Amino acid sequence: MVYFGGLLAVLGLGTVLFRDGDVVGLPAVGVGVGLMVVGAAASGFGVVRRRKVRARKIAKGEPVPVGDVIERAKALPRLVRAARAGTYGELPKSRMALWVFALVYLVSPIDILPDLLPIIGVTDDAGVVVWLLTSVSTAAGLYLNHERKQQLDDGPASR
Repeated sequence: MVYFGGLLAVLGLGTVLFRDGDVVGLPAVGVGVGLMVVGAAASGFGVVRRRKVRARKIAKGEPVPVGDVIERAKALPRLVRAARAGTYGELPKSRMALWVFALVYLVSPIDILPDLLPIIGVTDDAGVVVWLLTSVSTAAGLYLNHERKQQLDDGPASR
């Protein structure tokens, strides 16, 4: 929801800055400001929801993703190596297959909704990108959590 809200806000800003004519019979500035307001509201709702979900998972004792974007990006190759080697069983092989399928779909010229259709044609690609980034980021964060727990478990034994 945070990413979707950000996308709406950027579309609204672009409409305000670069659109001269009306949009579907409405003034471009009004549409742009409306998109920015809806985008900000969606992002705010997403942040609040994300915090509540995280707090609920912590209360239940479930693992939660850790690390920032850079740490997760650096952990991704280690995650893939560990999952392929079988030393990290928390990531199913089907999830990695879905990631590969999503990348192939994004690169291929064949789309469910053709890109020739304005705005609508890009939505399927945008949805796949958002799902892919969210899925990869969450898996990398959970892997970082796993690594940190292993380091804590191995730490006292080595002293």
